[in-house]
Amino acid sequence: MSVTVDQEMLETEELGLATVGQVLSHVQRSNRLVVNLLIDGKQPDLAQISGIRKSLVLNKTVYIETASPREMALEVLDDVQAQLGDAERFKNAAADLLQQNQIARAMEQLGIYFSTWQSAQESVLKVSELLRIDLEKLRVDSRSIAEILADFTGQLRQTRRTLVDRDFVSLSDILLYETTQTLGQWAAVLDALRRAAQL
Repeated sequence: MSVTVDQEMLETEELGLATVGQVLSHVQRSNRLVVNLLIDGKQPDLAQISGIRKSLVLNKTVYIETASPREMALEVLDDVQAQLGDAERFKNAAADLLQQNQIARAMEQLGIYFSTWQSAQESVLKVSELLRIDLEKLRVDSRSIAEILADFTGQLRQTRRTLVDRDFVSLSDILLYETTQTLGQWAAVLDALRRAAQL
């Protein structure tokens, strides 16, 4: 039997840890997230986690890899920032293509733009959950991040509405003029989350 956590042996018997669940709880008390779990060299089926947690570590080789929630959150926020910069280029390309009446190519660019925004919003929500940050209380200037995210969602709805109506002139105007401050707002949101993550 051996239990290894981040390359170090864990003395489970001395600590009174008999089950996988007790080992996982012990690891999490030190404010670490389990990012990889191997039991006898195999990843267990996490759909069966309650049974896994009850299983004894006796006669098993358990390997656990952990990460700091804050470090993970900061990495995610850096990735989101890079993706949003790319999304801005796709948005501008879509606007240019719309003005040239190249609708199909513009829609390809917009698809990437929309999916990046949605992914960014999901990432912000997951980071806030991970770090237990209340987005209603965290503010950028005088507004909560929750309000800013709602504005982003409203902007996406408005953009989609023009797509459904096939109003490509209005769509081009929205992309060129109404979303010009969006990247700056996203950067401010991500900076606020970074500061909160480092507290």
